[in-house]
Amino acid sequence: MDDKQQELIYKFSMFEQQIQQIQQQIQIIEQSMVEMNSLMMGMDELIGSKGKEILAPIGRGIFTKTKLLSEELIVDIGEKNFVKKSIPDTKKLIKNQILKLEKVRINLNQNLEEIGQELTQIMQEAQEYEANKGNK
Repeated sequence: MDDKQQELIYKFSMFEQQIQQIQQQIQIIEQSMVEMNSLMMGMDELIGSKGKEILAPIGRGIFTKTKLLSEELIVDIGEKNFVKKSIPDTKKLIKNQILKLEKVRINLNQNLEEIGQELTQIMQEAQEYEANKGNK
């Protein structure tokens, strides 16, 4: 195997790794978007439920029965800072997060397409190299 072949194989494997990483990132983003949409549907169920008994998660699939005292939510706005927000305001916040994730997902898909084009170019280069090598 000569230097040119090794270089092409190296580039091919490098792009393959990048594709896998980007696909994993897209999968994580899509999962987050599904979870956020589910969260918004759950918030809709809280509207008009003040005083009713609900199941509140306390972590790792463990819930407790509790009475809903208010329709105000306590929202972590980052760095362990919490604020009270209404359900509609919280939903707006989540919608904005979903929109940001969607932009990142679109950007990652564009990167994936660009890498795919570069990969196609490398494959053509490899085929041309092999064809020229066979003519010698």
